[in-house]
Amino acid sequence: MSAATPLVEMRGIQKSFGTVNVLRGIDFQVDRQEIVGLLGDNGAGKSTLIKILTGVHTPTKGEIFFEGNPVRITSPHDARDLGIETVYQDLALVPLMSIARNFWLGQELTRNIGPVSVLDKEVMSNRTREALLDVGIHIRNPDEPVGSLSGGERQSIAIGRAVYFGKKLLILDEPTSALSVGETRKVLDYTYAAKERGLSVIFITHNIGHVHEVADRFTIISHGQKVGDFRKDEVTEMEVAHMVMTGEVPERLRLVPETGDD
Repeated sequence: MSAATPLVEMRGIQKSFGTVNVLRGIDFQVDRQEIVGLLGDNGAGKSTLIKILTGVHTPTKGEIFFEGNPVRITSPHDARDLGIETVYQDLALVPLMSIARNFWLGQELTRNIGPVSVLDKEVMSNRTREALLDVGIHIRNPDEPVGSLSGGERQSIAIGRAVYFGKKLLILDEPTSALSVGETRKVLDYTYAAKERGLSVIFITHNIGHVHEVADRFTIISHGQKVGDFRKDEVTEMEVAHMVMTGEVPERLRLVPETGDD
């Protein structure tokens, strides 16, 4: 894959549920080591678009390319195999299990005691602590149950897990909802740390102030259609908010400089 090839490219994505057209020909892409804010009001279609990318839904029409190659993502397992990790609002963490067990969930390390294979809890705990510290996440005790952690701490565990297991694309679904100011600051820092470690990130949120701080680019959709793509240095936070609420591009952003032969 050349440097110019997007990590993810979705072309002409349409999705209908019966007679309801939810997505109407969306083009969406994420470059390597880029944070893209995916924005839209409730019902805009952003969740459906992401569910297609993660294999929850199948597009009615359209194509998906990953690292320049056409792919069919028919299940979340397919998405994970490609290197796509999604951190949902509910985080998919098990509250009664330890931080380390959650970190290694589905990929547990074992050791043999005679003919019996058992979990290697000590190694998992040590590697969990080291892996999280490597991306700036400090935990008190890897054997502490996840249920005792704050919302921001749980988000950090999920983000750190995606970084450690070498994922290529991290999708954050409303990662700062219901978090305190301090916890939000940490999650934004961890998001940027994931980019610094080589991941691309799709950041889905209603809080434009949060995403405006960390995103390189914004894709805004409204009523199943793309309003546009805008780099952060091209738009103000207020203009982004206006487009999310109205689906209309401000006049100055619609002006295309004339080009001619020299």
